[in-house]
Amino acid sequence: MKQNRYDDPDFFAEYAKMPRSINGLEAAGEWHALRAELPDLEGKRVLDLGCGYGWHCRYASEQGASSVVGIDISAKMIAKARELTHTGNIRYEQTAIEDFEAASGSFDVVLSSLTLHYVCDLAPVFAKVAMLLSTDGEFCYSVEHPVFTARPQQDWWYDDEGNISHWPVDDYFQEGKRATRFLGAEVIKYHRTAASHFQALRAAGLQVENLVEPAPQEAMIKKLAWQDELRRPMMLILRAVKSEPNKAANRQRT
Repeated sequence: MKQNRYDDPDFFAEYAKMPRSINGLEAAGEWHALRAELPDLEGKRVLDLGCGYGWHCRYASEQGASSVVGIDISAKMIAKARELTHTGNIRYEQTAIEDFEAASGSFDVVLSSLTLHYVCDLAPVFAKVAMLLSTDGEFCYSVEHPVFTARPQQDWWYDDEGNISHWPVDDYFQEGKRATRFLGAEVIKYHRTAASHFQALRAAGLQVENLVEPAPQEAMIKKLAWQDELRRPMMLILRAVKSEPNKAANRQRT
């Protein structure tokens, strides 16, 4: 069953209190790194998988995208995105990522922010992305880092005085379902290794161009007291491209 925690009123109310919900992309610790991986969006057809409040959709429109589609399984997210959007070239659709349908080659850029760790099986999703992308189209996404998702507790180890000791990693190679706590509720996430992300993209015919483990910028560390965020990676960003078969073969040889 596809998960939709965000339509729970209490859960959505807690999400609305998060800095990134209030202040948008500039309050997202990984945004500077994700933005750097995005291609020039001028004139591009853009799809956002798991668009949430629509921050990335509006950014794409501001950068000159010709059209933007944002999808999300949550009715509350889609309603909020529409409320915040005042641009005619953005369309929002309430649907699960796995269920979204569009013609082959419909998009030049597909992006996704902190959504795909909620998806049980990436293989059909990546295959769909490859089908939806035009030739030389790009796919860029962020997920919670495998070091972060390996244990369901997703928390530091504390000493007897309550001070942070270290970030424990266990069961790293045992991929699959993790029942975690987030915003006061149980949330199901899916742990997979960094290598599995890479291999799933390649299996879909997408060529991996870059992998980034973003650290928060110094200004955010100081503003939000995020010094401990430099002790372990929390996010993983990957960028891949859909190439013609002969180009893909040349990329693999080089």
